[in-house]
Amino acid sequence: MNYFIHESSYVDEFAQIGKGTKIWHFCHIMSHCSIGENCNIGQNVVISPDVIMGNNVKIQNNVSVYTGVICEDDVFLGPSCVFTNVINPRSHVSRKHEYKTTIVGKGASVGANATIVCGHNIGKYAFIGAGAVVTKDVPDYALVVGNPARKVGWVCKCGMKLSKLDSLYVCEECGAEYKESNQKLEEVSERSVKKYD
Repeated sequence: MNYFIHESSYVDEFAQIGKGTKIWHFCHIMSHCSIGENCNIGQNVVISPDVIMGNNVKIQNNVSVYTGVICEDDVFLGPSCVFTNVINPRSHVSRKHEYKTTIVGKGASVGANATIVCGHNIGKYAFIGAGAVVTKDVPDYALVVGNPARKVGWVCKCGMKLSKLDSLYVCEECGAEYKESNQKLEEVSERSVKKYD
């Protein structure tokens, strides 16, 4: 094997795991999921069937990633954050054919104890604050907090909150500059610190 699995964890047949990935204590990796390279999966994590995870995804302790969730490269999932995959669950009604897709975009971070209601996508490099409840799509680079989650600012690729400077948003940490148009943000200059690529 070119990946690490702690002896207390279970990996079902037909699960795909990329090289360099580490799976720690008491995890269950279910069949037909796909986990990319150099991921780090913390203690007591469940990855359900058909979940897709890109490269360099970091999952902290006590997270269940349910069928329908797609995490692109460089996603961070904080401790005990929650995904759902059915809008109206009932114990006595099977709705497996109604699972909704949730895409967590490249480089996005989901804070500890946040809840992501299924069917809503999280944009690339967005930041979901701890304890937030996401009930609608989150734009790229957006910082959202609260219940229901609301946008309170923009964040850089490096994770720092952006400051408004004239017509631009600027990262004081790495020097990146962004421009807002139609409630969307896009990067307009090279970053001075390349370690965030």
